[in-house]
Amino acid sequence: MPLPLTGRLLRPVGTALLLLACHHAAAADVAAAPAPAPAPAAAAAMPPPAAFFDAAAMSGAKLSPDGRHLALRTAAPGARALLAVVELATLERRAVAQFSDFDVAEFEWVNPRRLVFNTRDWSRPPGEPELNRGLYAVDRDGAKLRVLTEDRHAPPPGPLVKRHLQPAHTYLLGQAGAQDSDRIYVRRAAFNDNTGDFSHWELVQLDTVSGAASRVPRPGPVHEWLLDQDGAPRLALTRQDGRSAVHYLDPAKDAWRQLAEFPAYAYAADSYAPLGFGSGGKLYVRTDAGRDKSAVYSLDPASGKLAAAPLLSLPDYDFDGALVHRNGRLLGLRVLSDAPSMVWLDPDMQAQQRRVDALLPNTVNLVSTAAQADSPWLLVESYSDTEPASFLLFDRASGKLSLLGHSRPAIAPARMAPRQLLRYPARDGLSIPVWLTLPPGATKPLPTVLLVHDGPQRRGADWGWHAEAQFLASRGYAVLQPEYRGGLGFGTRHFRAGARQWGLAMQDDLADGARWAVAQGIADPGRICLAGAGYGGYATLMGLAKEPALFRCGVAWAAITDIGQLYSGRHGVLADTSDDWQRYGMPELVGDPVKDAAQFQATSPLAQAARIRQPLLLAYSGADRRVPLAEGEAFHAAVKAANPQVDWLRYDGEQDDWALAHTRIDFWGRVERFLAKHIGPR
Repeated sequence: MPLPLTGRLLRPVGTALLLLACHHAAAADVAAAPAPAPAPAAAAAMPPPAAFFDAAAMSGAKLSPDGRHLALRTAAPGARALLAVVELATLERRAVAQFSDFDVAEFEWVNPRRLVFNTRDWSRPPGEPELNRGLYAVDRDGAKLRVLTEDRHAPPPGPLVKRHLQPAHTYLLGQAGAQDSDRIYVRRAAFNDNTGDFSHWELVQLDTVSGAASRVPRPGPVHEWLLDQDGAPRLALTRQDGRSAVHYLDPAKDAWRQLAEFPAYAYAADSYAPLGFGSGGKLYVRTDAGRDKSAVYSLDPASGKLAAAPLLSLPDYDFDGALVHRNGRLLGLRVLSDAPSMVWLDPDMQAQQRRVDALLPNTVNLVSTAAQADSPWLLVESYSDTEPASFLLFDRASGKLSLLGHSRPAIAPARMAPRQLLRYPARDGLSIPVWLTLPPGATKPLPTVLLVHDGPQRRGADWGWHAEAQFLASRGYAVLQPEYRGGLGFGTRHFRAGARQWGLAMQDDLADGARWAVAQGIADPGRICLAGAGYGGYATLMGLAKEPALFRCGVAWAAITDIGQLYSGRHGVLADTSDDWQRYGMPELVGDPVKDAAQFQATSPLAQAARIRQPLLLAYSGADRRVPLAEGEAFHAAVKAANPQVDWLRYDGEQDDWALAHTRIDFWGRVERFLAKHIGPR
């Protein structure tokens, strides 16, 4: 029986189970603006940039497989992020991994007694080699700490230990695994012998106590591995020459066989993305099955056939989420509609979710359960559009919640700005979703920042607390975040409408959104500024060139300025592009560098720099692998020749997402001053 999500929820109330009962009509092309909130506090008491952009005080929590302990990643102000373990019966907390010169990053339970984690140095720019410090394992009481990968900054190990160290380019898989021994699966990057570029991922089984490792045979150049419900390798996805293939490790024959093959970047109605396995080896996949919106289907690995009906579908969104298991049985799914939420198949978990939501009625409440046991405790991550995430423990016996910690304790939710998902019509009739964040108590029309997400082949945002939008709203600006065509999450038609439309229809969507906001009385027509990073920076610059009367100023960081430059770089293992994407994906979705050379010239900001006369804040970094600093410098020189209102920032070693807290704090402080000068509230 399929589980349809029957409408979109403009203000979530904790769980997607409520979506099943809340049917809304399809969103109108033009929706009414929200009513004003209570009057704002005095400007002098505005939270400083650090409250929004400093490192989170608590940024991760996971139940142990037996549900008796909880691992937390926490950081005191100005201190390194550490790994702590809480004994749930007593709520006693112990730091089990803490370093003076680097931070704990991602972590996972190996088994109920042991954890594995990687480390980063978040005080140094990510372009420096010291950033990635290695992979470690430790018992939950802090004993038996072991280095698992090479780290030239650690004390030299003895000969026996060194023999079992993995190369530095070994990373967590991002999947829990069986959690019933000291062994885990990790992925190791492999490189092309001729070019030195990333080639594929090897899968390695690693003993976290002895350091012994063995490599899993692979069916080709694997770019993704998937473990089954028992934590064993079962699927491998390869990508080569513009084709993707799904390979299944048949347990009966212990041999790989190909389940399917389809174009990696062009649309194919029979393509799918594996999500995970259920009991009995049933495979669940995400596919649109020839429809506009993708959904969750089961697939029989023996025949390769999809089920006739989806397990779960959303009428207004593509499925995006993950499966939730306990003891190899599928309990439910985590789902992203307008906000993340839980859809439970298990009746008991449905009941527990209702109990939690009754205690926290105005927030999204993501409930986690232990992987191997029916634990007395459940972990709850709770947040809303005005409230950053908090982590709580729910006692099933007493029905009480205990607060574990806030991610951003300096933020006062009552002073944050409400957020809505609306829609407006593009000039060709396509309905464009847009996130609107309004300062509490503000009088419209308002100075407005149109914040353009990077990608562009990704979803921009969701309903929740977002630092950039909330920071700008706290300074008195309306914030528009359009989900322009070409982005993911809103159906095949919406995604395919963006093919080869850089600077064209994708750009028109942003201008149409700004004019819609003016017509709705939201935006002051003389005070609209564009802002964004990467592709968002590109769209900012093109918007200033194409619509000088509409956009008063622009803020662009790590902005792409020359489309042709995207086809010439080599980026290495950590970049989000590849040779295969450049050869096959970009011609399909961005354009052909030869056939579309004239279009690239007309839609590259570098060639249009002389047309940009509005105030502009540019920021680039010295270690960005996708947008080289030289590209930014060339554009800066070109635009400065005809525009004296250009401010230039350079952050050495950084990348486009401003990984360091002090970079984020400095940058957004400068953005605040720039906007106040050019479109600031009167």
